Amino acid sequence: MSGFKIVGLSGGLSAPSRTRSLVDLVTLRIAQAAAAADLSNTVELIDIAALEEIGHLRARPGSAAVEAALQAVEGADFLVAGSPVYKGSYSGLFKHFIDFLDYRGLIGLPVALLATGGSDRHALAIEHQLRPLFAFFQAQPLGTGIFFTERDFADGVVAPGAPEQRLDQLVSEAVRALGARSRHRLAEATAA
Repeated sequence: MSGFKIVGLSGGLSAPSRTRSLVDLVTLRIAQAAAAADLSNTVELIDIAALEEIGHLRARPGSAAVEAALQAVEGADFLVAGSPVYKGSYSGLFKHFIDFLDYRGLIGLPVALLATGGSDRHALAIEHQLRPLFAFFQAQPLGTGIFFTERDFADGVVAPGAPEQRLDQLVSEAVRALGARSRHRLAEATAA
């Protein structure tokens, strides 16, 4: 049975980006935990801000790099999606990228939702912005989402205590979701 493809998608706009660092960390932690649970996997990280042509894209297909990024998300077995919160919502570039995904491409896909922001006042952006966005695509966001401010996550390190516990909970949910996909694949292969 082939391994799972875990894709990390960062909608951070700055360089260096705290959002990109968080997406990288969470994606790799999920991949490591999945491998420890005998769920082989590969990882691909997509930084939307690094796709120079994305802001000018009006229709698919776009450039080879943009098209490869869109296809990677549509072909993922698990998606880690993160965006900085700006004025109470995800970044415009993140939404622009998402707008070009095939609306059927994420059906049933488990998704870890991540957001970074400057204040806890934006913490509900996961529930009020990201979760409905992925619900439109009939994706399956994990129950636990992560919103971190700089005091929760800085320089690639998650603060001990509640932030680390929340990350551990998300990773545990991700491995369970991948395990369920593995059992589903096995049942399909057995039935065929």
